[in-house]
Amino acid sequence: MPTSTDVPFLNVIDPEFDFGSPEVMNAQARSWYADSPLGLLVLRYAEAQELLRDRRLDHNGRGYMEQSGVTQGPIFDWFVPMINNRDGDDHRRLRTLVTKAFTPRMINELRPFVRAQAVRMAEEIASADVSEFVESFADPLPLAVMCKLLGVPNEDYDTFRLWTNDIGLVFSIVHGGDIVARVEKAIVGLNGYVASLMEEKAKNPGDDLISTLITVQRAEGQVTEDELRNLLVTLVFAAHDTTCHQLSSAMVVFSQHPEQWNLLAERSELAHKAVEELIRWVPSTPIIYRCATEDFEYGGLQVTKGTFLTMCVQTAQRDPRVFAHGDTFDITRTSPAAPLLFGAGPHYCLGAALARVELAEALSSLAERLNPPTIAGPVSWRPPTGIHGPNELPLRFVARAR
Repeated sequence: MPTSTDVPFLNVIDPEFDFGSPEVMNAQARSWYADSPLGLLVLRYAEAQELLRDRRLDHNGRGYMEQSGVTQGPIFDWFVPMINNRDGDDHRRLRTLVTKAFTPRMINELRPFVRAQAVRMAEEIASADVSEFVESFADPLPLAVMCKLLGVPNEDYDTFRLWTNDIGLVFSIVHGGDIVARVEKAIVGLNGYVASLMEEKAKNPGDDLISTLITVQRAEGQVTEDELRNLLVTLVFAAHDTTCHQLSSAMVVFSQHPEQWNLLAERSELAHKAVEELIRWVPSTPIIYRCATEDFEYGGLQVTKGTFLTMCVQTAQRDPRVFAHGDTFDITRTSPAAPLLFGAGPHYCLGAALARVELAEALSSLAERLNPPTIAGPVSWRPPTGIHGPNELPLRFVARAR
């Protein structure tokens, strides 16, 4: 292991920081970990994958909030007890409820709806000179799918949309500014809205996820109503924001690799591989954190209890020790290892299958109808340490000849 003076330092709270930059990849070549203002960064794939499964680490939502300067209030009250931050039997109890309702059959039944929405939006983009892609496609597609899944009425989309965008900034609180106020407003709004929706679904159940979860919750009594509301707010956060930013980041990548876009248009069977390559190359969640529950030694490094370790997902997924030519974007790649984006072990993302369906249907619908995107104006980005992707993305597409 390198001595302390040889350990790389990476300033991840710099708004311009890039987890795929030459600086970061050089640090990865020197060491499996680096230091940062947020603590230790895990840079290599093998170590990140192993530590995500290590039972000596947990999520410590309380510690993460306190480290970010939030010790009370709506954000704290939602974040600390959320399912993502629970472990062991407590986590299994909540996860079991969701898995009984969030079934492969439910996801498969959503696929035609996803396809129809993606085709309609692609047609609208085809008729425009320049499209603001986040507003016209990346945001409304997963929002429509999520609302369909949960049973949110169409007339509530616009209100819901603002909250679900802002709640995803919870992992960027360290960057300051108006982020805390925006996240807090989103949580208060979503808590109230979800509570009223739960009340309505309890009286008039429908063919949607909330109705199913309420039925299971009341029949089994293992989860309280407060826990169910927190769970639903968390599902809203996870189902919309991450997919939105994954889609918009994908368009930036394809604007840089138009030959890959054209290959996808020619070979629609590559849609699945294109999705896997995109979540490897530009994951919308570029970091995942864990906290040490005890003192231990790992890879020559003494880790003390309470230390946060941040798995650098984007960096690790380009690790040349695992991914041959990992520094290139190639939608024909057969990946030798599972993406870290969706986590690992008991906390593997419940929505991974749905996210893949949405991304595959979106990419194939766009590539079939449109030529490669070109960026047509300034692009602003979310902070690199949270859910990451463009806030605004003006694109010019040219419709393919029919």
